[in-house]
Amino acid sequence: MKETASTESVIPPTDVVKRAARIGVEMRNVKLSGDLPSQTVAAINSLLLEHKVIFFRDQGHLDDAEQERFAACLGRLVPHPTLGTINGTTSIIELDSARGGSRADVWHADGTFLAAYPKLAVLRAVVIPSSGGDTIWSNTVAAYLDLPRPLQRLADELWTVHSNAFDYAGTCRVREIDQKHFDEVFTKTIYETEHPVVRVHPETGERALLLGDVVQRFIDIPKRDGQRLFDLFQSHITAPENTVRWSWKEGDVAIWDNRATQHYAVNDYGDQHRVVHRATIDGDAPVSVDGRCSVTRLKTTKRPSTRVA
Repeated sequence: MKETASTESVIPPTDVVKRAARIGVEMRNVKLSGDLPSQTVAAINSLLLEHKVIFFRDQGHLDDAEQERFAACLGRLVPHPTLGTINGTTSIIELDSARGGSRADVWHADGTFLAAYPKLAVLRAVVIPSSGGDTIWSNTVAAYLDLPRPLQRLADELWTVHSNAFDYAGTCRVREIDQKHFDEVFTKTIYETEHPVVRVHPETGERALLLGDVVQRFIDIPKRDGQRLFDLFQSHITAPENTVRWSWKEGDVAIWDNRATQHYAVNDYGDQHRVVHRATIDGDAPVSVDGRCSVTRLKTTKRPSTRVA
C-alpha cells in the first residue's frame, strides 16, 4: 500500500490506464528521456513490476541515443550475444521486416538461451505498417497461478534446456532470408542453458513460468512426454485472459519485464514495412523454487562452412 501511494504521488492514477485485467498499462503524459527524475524512474519500475508491460504513446522525440539514455536509467545496457548492435549504440538491435530474422512470430522471452538473460526490454516503433504488426504479451506469473495446485508442484520441480538452435522452421513462417539469418547470424554461436520451469522473481518473489519456443527439451523426461508437458504449461501462458495486445503507432514505446512475460510479434502485415528498435537491460540467472540457479552447459561457435570449387 505504501509503495502504491508513493507511485501515485509521482504519477497521477488518471495517467495510468489498464489495457487488460491481468497485464499491461498505458502511461500518459510522460516524456521519456535520460533526464527523467529518479522518482519518476522509480515509479515506472514499480508499475512495471506490478503490470509487467507499460506502453507509452507519442515518444517521437526519441532517437537511438536518447532511447538508450532512458533505458540505462532502469539498469545496465547489454548487447545481444549474436546479433550485435546498431553502430554507435551499446545494446540496440534493429528489427526490420525487410531483412531476415526480424519477424519474431514465436512465443518467447528474450534471450532465454542464456543463463542471465535480460531482465527488461525497451522497444521503440520506428516504421509501422498501416494495418497489422501488433505485439502480444502474456503474464507468466498469472499463468502459474492459474495452474491447479498439483500442476504447480510438478512445474516447481521441472527443468528444461533452452537453446537458440531451436526448431525455427517448425515454429513460425520462415522465408529464405529468415532461414539464412538464423543459420549464419542468430546461431553463429550456439548456447544451451538449463532453466527451471518455474523461476522466483528476484524483486517481487512471485513465481513465473519460464518456457517459450526456444525450449529444446525437458531434463530427465522422454521427448514425447516432455512435449505434452510443454504444451500443457505453455497453453496457460498463451491463454487470452493472460495476454494484452498492442496496436503500434510510430513513436510508441513498450517496456516489459522479461522475467515475468513472454511476447509474440504478429506476422500479419505481408510485405508492408515494419521497423522497431530494442534496447535491453542486463538480468541475472533465474533461481528455482528450491534455490538452484540456471546454468549454461554449452557455448560453441560454428565453424565457417567450406565450399569446394
